[in-house]
Amino acid sequence: MTAETETTTQSTGSCCSPTGSCHDGGAADVQIEATDSVTTVYEVKGMTCGHCEGAVSEEISALGGVTSVEAVASTGRVTVSSKAPLTEDAVRAAVDEAGYELVGRAA
Repeated sequence: MTAETETTTQSTGSCCSPTGSCHDGGAADVQIEATDSVTTVYEVKGMTCGHCEGAVSEEISALGGVTSVEAVASTGRVTVSSKAPLTEDAVRAAVDEAGYELVGRAA
């Protein structure tokens, strides 16, 4: 008796490529318990899916004093709450580290 084994190969393309997507339609949220906070909305260029939202949220949430981050790829908006105002340079560096471009504060 001979045993047969079936092997299935799966594509490992990027979730942000035109042929793949990990976007679930929701926003990526990172929340840390907050008391008083400053909320600023930024515009970020290049986010296309939930993975992108998570990457941006993770990097910004690592900044000192950040209490919550909500990134929405469909609008390109990232809402950041922090204990004190953040410098735009710090937010720009975090967004850059995630692989995206900070356009600036949203109008």
